[in-house]
Amino acid sequence: MSFNRLVRFVPASDSKAILIGEPVDSELDVGLAIRKGKDVEVKVFSGKSALSPGSLSDKTEKIAKLLSPLSQAEVGTIRCIGLNYKKHAEEVKLAEPEEPVIFLKPATSLADPYPAPTVIPKHTKSSDTADYESELAVIISKPCKNVSESEALDYVLGYTAANDVSSRAAQFAQSQWCYSKGFDGACPIGPVLASSKLIPDPSKLHMKGSKNGNVMQDSGIDDLIFDIPKLISFCSQGTTLPAGTVILTGTPAGVGVGKDPKEFLRDGDEFSVEVYPHIGTLTTVFEDEK
Repeated sequence: MSFNRLVRFVPASDSKAILIGEPVDSELDVGLAIRKGKDVEVKVFSGKSALSPGSLSDKTEKIAKLLSPLSQAEVGTIRCIGLNYKKHAEEVKLAEPEEPVIFLKPATSLADPYPAPTVIPKHTKSSDTADYESELAVIISKPCKNVSESEALDYVLGYTAANDVSSRAAQFAQSQWCYSKGFDGACPIGPVLASSKLIPDPSKLHMKGSKNGNVMQDSGIDDLIFDIPKLISFCSQGTTLPAGTVILTGTPAGVGVGKDPKEFLRDGDEFSVEVYPHIGTLTTVFEDEK
């Protein structure tokens, strides 16, 4: 693997170009820096995709717009795992599942980090039940089918942060969750794709979710009911996961619907998903659909 932390971006030098590269500052929280309006310099790769990055060139560019690490065309159908943190199951008063609960988001739900907004659809605004879910996302590196848990991590390209944005009224009105969690922009990911060589053991990562600067979720990834090797293996049984597949691994305790009073998202709210070390802060600003 040729990168440690990869970003996909529009450079300041050419508003029509999309490049990939490695941040010059290997320790920088790229998402936080972009949110604060700071310049972020990137060493550009010769390739155009995280799936085939090529090699480092001698060119350096500044980020004008940060994009999701993979494009909609590259991710295909997004696999999502529901009810996969022990403390989250407790807060919503549900029994821990006996096997992973899977639902799907379409590629059209994939979204960029800040400054791109996430739009709250009219149907969700009317019920005032837009909710956040901080998640660790796994990116698959090569076609994956019928893999064992012991070999599952060999198929991981890297990890990034995600927000499984949800419409709770629609979710609770149906037995299937694809509709309530699949609207346009309901899956922002970023800011960087941290390679599997940089994160050999994802269970050691920690995640925080903050709404308007107030911490709502705070959990180690080791609180997962089904760990990442189990999830990859389970999702691949009888099913090919193409390179670029995104797997959202579940959200920890602290979601808005579980609070009293409830903490739903409204126009102008800002939500940040911070995964550390290495990945940094995914920030999303929400706005109502016009």
